[in-house]
Amino acid sequence: MATMLAAEDGLGDKLEAARRELLAEYRADHDYPWIVGFSGGKDSTLVAQLVFEMLLDLPPSERKRQVHIVANDTLVEAPLIARHLDAMLERMRGVVPGLRLPITVTKTTPKQDQTFWVNLIGRGYPSPSRSFRWCTDRMKIQPTSHYIRSIVDERGQAILLLGVRRQESATRAMSVARYSNGERLNAHNTLAGCLVFRPIVEFTTDEVWQLLLQRRPPWGGSHRQLVTLYRNAQGGECPLVLDKDDAPSCGTSSSRFGCWTCTVVVKDHSMEGFIESGSSHLEPLIDFRDRLAAFRADPGMRMARRRSGNVSHLADGSLIPGPFTFGARQQILSELLVVQDQVGEPLISEAEIVEIKRIWAEDAGRAATAHTRAPGK
Repeated sequence: MATMLAAEDGLGDKLEAARRELLAEYRADHDYPWIVGFSGGKDSTLVAQLVFEMLLDLPPSERKRQVHIVANDTLVEAPLIARHLDAMLERMRGVVPGLRLPITVTKTTPKQDQTFWVNLIGRGYPSPSRSFRWCTDRMKIQPTSHYIRSIVDERGQAILLLGVRRQESATRAMSVARYSNGERLNAHNTLAGCLVFRPIVEFTTDEVWQLLLQRRPPWGGSHRQLVTLYRNAQGGECPLVLDKDDAPSCGTSSSRFGCWTCTVVVKDHSMEGFIESGSSHLEPLIDFRDRLAAFRADPGMRMARRRSGNVSHLADGSLIPGPFTFGARQQILSELLVVQDQVGEPLISEAEIVEIKRIWAEDAGRAATAHTRAPGK
């Protein structure tokens, strides 16, 4: 295989260089744990595979540095993607003990009171838009950043391995240039004590796919499911996001797959691709997502005051609508439960519904108190 790869535009040399960098950093004279940011997409899968292979090439006595494979689940991932990610993580967990690898596999999720549905249906946050994208920080950045900070607090420092590539996009190329100092490791711009390592930064998309198609994953199975997901979705994954500067990778006009509830995009091309490829049972998800965007644009579904009690206006004096009304929130929950039955997929948990109703009760209590204190009452 090495000869074949070397003959293909130097990919073999590029692969060997990445392997050498990984091994050299793993053998460095410190014991900072590694954290592999894993989205389940092609780039993070290749990084995870290279890390597994590097560890397997070492004698067990030399596998001293702890490695964390960390994925994030927003709890509103496209169902096919959520199942794929869970299956990959479960395979990794299953082989780690037998292979004697110092790997911990973790999936982070939003706090119970900060999930998409608790914020949208419970607190009435309008469905996300480009001007108010409240979801990324609460659902993606905070959960994984909290995990990384806990490791940094325990060990003093950590090294974050990301499947970032310079040729991924013009925006990504600028980001790499901005935070690269010519060294193997770069300080993360928001996470103190976290150093970033980008082992496949110079690989092209074709090279990533070529390597994945020619190599079986060390955790078993094949990459066939991953290839099928990309082909059917007609696009790419939303990567692990740890910084608001990376947020534009989610909610763009491209065919990325991620949260099925995303109303930042005008059309969810990836979900349309899944449906056209045979997953027709998911069609109600597109209709419901469009309903969320329509509710956001309907003044009759929005309150005048924000949750803080303030009223905001644009420069021309027009009102900036606040959260969804109680009636709108109740309608959204009712429709969501119908859609959940239609698609046969878990879309909202019982724990979230309990939290939503707790928030409704608190809001109703505050509203009643404000009414009794109003002048003339």
